[in-house]
Amino acid sequence: MEDILSLIGRTKPLFVNDLFELESDLASLCKNARFLVLGGAGSIGQAVTKEIFKRSPKALHVVDISENNMVELVRDLRSSYGYNAKEFKTFCMDIGSVEFECYFSQQETFDYVLNLSALKHVRSEKDPFTLMRLINVNIINTVKTIELSIANGVKKYFCVSTDKASNPVNMMGASKRIMEFYLARYQQDIEISTARFANVAFSDGSLPHGFNQRILKKQPIVAPKDVKRYFVTPEESGMLCLLSTLYGKAGEVFFPKLSDELHLITFSEVARKFLKQRGLEVREYKTEEEARNSFNEGIGDNEWPCLFTTSDTTGEKGFEEFFTQKEKVDFERFPSLGIIVNTEQRSEHELQSFLDNIASFQKNGLWSKKEIVNEFMKLLPQFSHLETGKYLDDKM
Repeated sequence: MEDILSLIGRTKPLFVNDLFELESDLASLCKNARFLVLGGAGSIGQAVTKEIFKRSPKALHVVDISENNMVELVRDLRSSYGYNAKEFKTFCMDIGSVEFECYFSQQETFDYVLNLSALKHVRSEKDPFTLMRLINVNIINTVKTIELSIANGVKKYFCVSTDKASNPVNMMGASKRIMEFYLARYQQDIEISTARFANVAFSDGSLPHGFNQRILKKQPIVAPKDVKRYFVTPEESGMLCLLSTLYGKAGEVFFPKLSDELHLITFSEVARKFLKQRGLEVREYKTEEEARNSFNEGIGDNEWPCLFTTSDTTGEKGFEEFFTQKEKVDFERFPSLGIIVNTEQRSEHELQSFLDNIASFQKNGLWSKKEIVNEFMKLLPQFSHLETGKYLDDKM
């Protein structure tokens, strides 16, 4: 963790004080509970699975659509912790499938269901087809798994959100904000909590993770110099999810408190620290072509080509925030955590109309991005969607 902390400009991990006070109780809660982790082989899913596994739960089942990531998760757990969980099983399934429904109905009741499944990239809104997949994963599957949890007597449901759900400007963030409305919809039937947190440093598919890939493939590093983000480590993301699962009350949203440790940093600054950690100096170029050709034209042994640009793509938010002015926040309960205790809600009619209209698009097999944006606007009238006509896939 120390290497990652230094790359995001920090010296200390988050939640140290909370863990010092809660560890004994955390261990007891995990030891006596049955957990089901959905999307457990993704970056955040693996992190929270590890936090549960190392505390010797009564049962831990992990479901994920990625076969390869699941294999690595099992190898990682066995290599790090051995055989802590009394009943540890993994299943390669889509949580929106009939196979998953059959599986769920045949299991002994779980105490906690954690849904870490998500499409997390802003680039997912570039076309209407991927955008519909984002809705299925982030909203529709959440509704389905909550209803399955209620039907099977689950005690507590957790679903991960994002800081981009607060005053969203892109479809990914807006989908998670809408997902939060559906979490509130079912609070009378099952206890549900969630968490909003920042970018997970070096998680699969993230820009910092791409820095590693560029080094391995001898390619230039490209990063925006005007976009600042909050970062948490994978371990911190897992702990935040587990704390919200075990201690969050109905309708609450956990997030990390801002402090001297958790601060904004540009992607270009992370790139500079990343290269410095590897004994490399930044050599900046002005164009993609110059940066690409640098390896052929000669570059110093201790230099690496970089292109630091200004951001002009759809959905990039100029700043990050964890809560809005309309939301009531409790800063007193935990040393390192803030808790939103009264998020906005929507009527049953509005929520059902959204699902019905999305289902109609899917049944007819025809929809446009504009039509989907209009459906989002019905639930999020203040949604400030930033459409520039440019997407991340159009850049290196």
